[in-house]
Amino acid sequence: MKELVALFTAQLTEALQIGKNASLYACDKEFRNVVITGLGGSGIGGKIVAQLVANDIAIPIIVNNDYHLPHFVNENTLVIASSFSGNTEETLSALSIAKEKGAEIACITSGGKMLDIAINNNYNHIILPLEKSPRAMLSYSLTQQFFLLNHYNLIQNDFIVKIQNAIELLNSEIHNIKAEAKNISNSISNKTTVIYSEANFEGVAIRLRQQLNENAKVLCWHHVLPEMNHNELVGWAGGNEEKAVVVFRNKTDYSRTQTRMNIQKSVIYKYTSTYIECYSKGNSNIERALYFILLGDWVSVYLSELRNVDNIEVKVIDYLKSELAKNI
Repeated sequence: MKELVALFTAQLTEALQIGKNASLYACDKEFRNVVITGLGGSGIGGKIVAQLVANDIAIPIIVNNDYHLPHFVNENTLVIASSFSGNTEETLSALSIAKEKGAEIACITSGGKMLDIAINNNYNHIILPLEKSPRAMLSYSLTQQFFLLNHYNLIQNDFIVKIQNAIELLNSEIHNIKAEAKNISNSISNKTTVIYSEANFEGVAIRLRQQLNENAKVLCWHHVLPEMNHNELVGWAGGNEEKAVVVFRNKTDYSRTQTRMNIQKSVIYKYTSTYIECYSKGNSNIERALYFILLGDWVSVYLSELRNVDNIEVKVIDYLKSELAKNI
């Protein structure tokens, strides 16, 4: 996993080339909404992209992590199905429903049943490289979602330059990123991590939670501000030194939310002294989000080493899938 995380910017570069070279059919439909459907490492890119384009796209865009699709999905819906393996049963189920409802369908996958379905039904699709762990392929799937939204004339293509700028930024900052990640992993080792961010950056907070789950084999949770201030902040009365807080912050976060973050810090400090604030770098939200993603990925890898666990294996998920296969 360390080797895969180290390839992050190289993957982004390759992902841009894949998107530029994708052969996609024209579509003259007038869309009223977009649904991105996917699970786990294949689904989190949808959450992140949906938040990053929220101020640019003129129609609602939601993320679906289930077997089913919202009832409103119809012929005026663009459904983007993302499954690295192409065999994720929940996503295939949602894809079948999208077909029944007459939605415009586009797929992001490396193969499997989804690729067969896309080819047989003449759906737009972008093929990802093979042989890597799905959670290590976020750079690819995330980038292709931008390209698909642009292909359907829902966003401009300025994301390309922003991703290129992010690659330059991350390459120039990699030593600082890894040093910060090591410090964070040392601080949260043997503690339960609580991750906070502004609501508009929830996707990157979820990404860190998922990476800590899968790579470091630990439980943790996340929440967002301002919502967290209306419930979970009270729950910190039951907090203690066994908890560690990691806060993703941007200097561009809404001013009132930044004030809330400053106040909550003084509240939570009464219960734990492990309160880490991480500030992003970059001139666009795409750059800042990718900065946090890479930082979080390194934190998860370093923590896995401190815990002496295999950061690649996910045997419990393999077991779950094998048991599900017995009950089809």
